[in-house]
Amino acid sequence: MSLSAEYDPNNIFAKIVRGEMPSVKVFEDEIALAFMDIFPQSEGHTLVIPRKSKATNLLSADAAELGPLIERVQRVANGVVKALSPDGVRVMQINGAPAGQTVFHLHFHIIPVFEGTPLKRHAGERADPARLESLAAKIRAGIAAK
Repeated sequence: MSLSAEYDPNNIFAKIVRGEMPSVKVFEDEIALAFMDIFPQSEGHTLVIPRKSKATNLLSADAAELGPLIERVQRVANGVVKALSPDGVRVMQINGAPAGQTVFHLHFHIIPVFEGTPLKRHAGERADPARLESLAAKIRAGIAAK
């Protein structure tokens, strides 16, 4: 999909926002929804998406929407760090299929990095749902701790 493609309101993330598809949520408000990636690159890999934006990627997003969204990305990233104590954290945003984007709804990846543990490939192995829920509970507590 090119960088200038039309937004598809039936993409998986739009369905998650509307409650038509399940997700393991860690945070939500009127601006953003954060949930566990079902194909995580590491333990605690979390996604943050805008609720109302029809942007397929960062380049097509309304600049006025980005500030409040990035505040939520930072809040969730801090919650991941508090909850899981990684050695580092990767905040990643991908634009266009050639760059590796697989869902064409603006989103940010928060990927905890643990020294000595290699990251799995993007959109690779499906996680155990019970493990995702366990991690999400820790991350929700980390977010609440501020």
